[in-house]
Amino acid sequence: MNKIKVENHPNLYRDPNTNMIINSDVGSYNSYINLKRAKEKELGRIQKLESDINEVKSDLSEIKNLLRSLANESWFNSIGGYE
Repeated sequence: MNKIKVENHPNLYRDPNTNMIINSDVGSYNSYINLKRAKEKELGRIQKLESDINEVKSDLSEIKNLLRSLANESWFNSIGGYE
């Protein structure tokens, strides 16, 4: 396959049959892939943390509602409710 060097880019070539640009710098490509995987892993970690935080918020809201119910019931009973 004949490749045409891309001007001002030492690692890039053009395939004259498909007109595609080909990067011959395998090290840079591997670095890019590793960086992309690390970012995807970090994004997954962040999404998991957000999910955990939302679950804790929901649990906290439920606990607050239960405490309010208990406090209201205690207050109601202290003024002679249900008698």
